[in-house]
Amino acid sequence: MQHFKTLSSYLDYLGLPRPEHPMLIVFNSKGDGYLPCPRESSPPITNDCYSISFKKYVEGNLNYGRTNYDFTNGALIFISPRQVLQWDNSVVFEQKGFSINFHEDFLKGTELANQIKKYGFFSYSVNEALHLSPKEEKQIESIVENIEIEYQNNQDAFSQEIIISQLDTLLKYANRFYERQFLNRKEISNNLLEQFNQHLTEYFESGQLQEKGIPSIEQIAAKMSVSQRYLSDTLKKETGKTTTEHLHLHLIDEAKNILLQPNKSISEVAYELGFEYPPYFSRLFKKKEGMSPTEYREKYKLN
Repeated sequence: MQHFKTLSSYLDYLGLPRPEHPMLIVFNSKGDGYLPCPRESSPPITNDCYSISFKKYVEGNLNYGRTNYDFTNGALIFISPRQVLQWDNSVVFEQKGFSINFHEDFLKGTELANQIKKYGFFSYSVNEALHLSPKEEKQIESIVENIEIEYQNNQDAFSQEIIISQLDTLLKYANRFYERQFLNRKEISNNLLEQFNQHLTEYFESGQLQEKGIPSIEQIAAKMSVSQRYLSDTLKKETGKTTTEHLHLHLIDEAKNILLQPNKSISEVAYELGFEYPPYFSRLFKKKEGMSPTEYREKYKLN
């Protein structure tokens, strides 16, 4: 897979002009009509840049990560360094939109260099992109225009600091808008929880728990065709519990049933549930239930 270490080499590959700044470029198109993808098609590629884009997709197949991009109403898309991009020659976007691309080293030594890694939306799949209301779109466009003005001006000692400040503001607004999107998608959140529990139930009932051990959150998310970060954020906001906590609750419920079988030792129950270390199982059980597995068995044993 081809990887581009510099912003300039990535832009050369796309057939776009070299940037005014070696680590930053801003495209802001406000005309009418349609803008074809800069390069007709591309196999999977990666680069060392962050990308923040707002575009209305018209037609064609664009893949980001494992997900096919299918938005026609417009979405704000965040791509982090070394994520996989791929598209074919049918991709067409509306003319209106913007794209800000900057090398990860552009933020080096700043507070944003650490903060940007905490924004979950940089690790979301494209089908989890941020959809903006008209009012939100105007707010974001205003910030982008400020970045563009500073980008087009002659660079001086203050330029980078001002641009990074504007990027920080843009990301904070995006975080706020994502919160709104999560709240407005309660039905989807509930559906995700149902799917999550269903996958766990099927995994347990098929015997994979004993064969392969406790599944990772990444494995479950992949089965659900969503990113691990998005699954975790959505369930946390909707239920107050993380994906790991939901997994533990499922394991503890299963443990309660097995513990009522007196012919199995606590260690055997732990191994059956996929725990490599029985003491860890006992500590987790006590943390969740307020009593040890042995105490639970004694309290609820079948006569």
